[in-house]
Amino acid sequence: MRRSSEETKAIILAAARERFAADGYERATIRAIAADARIDPSMVMRYYGSKEKLFAAAAHFDLDLPDLAATPRAEMGRRLVAHFLDRWEGDEGLMVLLRSGVTNPDAAERMRSIFTAQLLPMVRRFTTDDDDAGRRAGLAASQVLGLALCRYLLAFPPVAAMSRDELVDRVGPTLQRYLTDEP
Repeated sequence: MRRSSEETKAIILAAARERFAADGYERATIRAIAADARIDPSMVMRYYGSKEKLFAAAAHFDLDLPDLAATPRAEMGRRLVAHFLDRWEGDEGLMVLLRSGVTNPDAAERMRSIFTAQLLPMVRRFTTDDDDAGRRAGLAASQVLGLALCRYLLAFPPVAAMSRDELVDRVGPTLQRYLTDEP
């Protein structure tokens, strides 16, 4: 059965996301990705050109941040924690970035650019000082990335074992302070 080029690209991309998430950028190879996709490695190169371009496509990620306008101000931190838990558990794209970002400068830059472009505008709604907004967004990112690292990649037993509600209750107030400077 012949596949369309779009189907082939989608299969390659799915295999790349899984491989980058499992092995990180450095250890993932075009050959392994091609084997996972059950295609010839030349097809990966044909569609994506290089490992770097394939990674960029695999690591494309929209944080899909919620519109907090209708959220009561005191609940914003909790809502954001719940949102990030949904994103981490529902899409391996962030895992690809997180795992790869700790060892690869390009992946780290990709993660920084995603969080800067998507989280910083949300945080700017709560302050008129751009430097302060940058610090707050950086602290919020450190919190959600640290949570993901400890819960999903390192699987620290206490954090990995916590229920979703407990995480929202415990981490929400910290994000609340970063967003609004209020407890």
